[in-house]
Amino acid sequence: KVKKFLSISELSNLLGLINKKNKKPLNHVLRYWEKEFHQMKPKVINKRRYYPENQVETAKLIKFLIKDRGLTIKGTKNFLKNNTNKLDDNNSDSLNTIYFKKKLKDKSKIILEKINRIKKHGEKNSH
Repeated sequence: KVKKFLSISELSNLLGLINKKNKKPLNHVLRYWEKEFHQMKPKVINKRRYYPENQVETAKLIKFLIKDRGLTIKGTKNFLKNNTNKLDDNNSDSLNTIYFKKKLKDKSKIILEKINRIKKHGEKNSH
């Protein structure tokens, strides 16, 4: 399997970290997260940042915890350090459960859109 790397702008766009006025990616947010979270260490090639798949997932989780769930930087650091909610592992409202439900829902939506595109236009135009 070929490792896929995303540029900082591609990752900002993927995460929806975009300036609403000028539609430019908010790359400074990712650079800030790199300083705050040791888990965010992109490869630097020719002075450009590239994020491997595992870091894309980490960035998605950080964004979910901070932007969607309202955790502080410190709270997010603690969550990532523990890597699990030990106190509420069996609770269906745990942050891990909510995050993975959201992730599953997003992937299901993408698959459904692809299926509908194939039904509508045929397989050759589904990309």
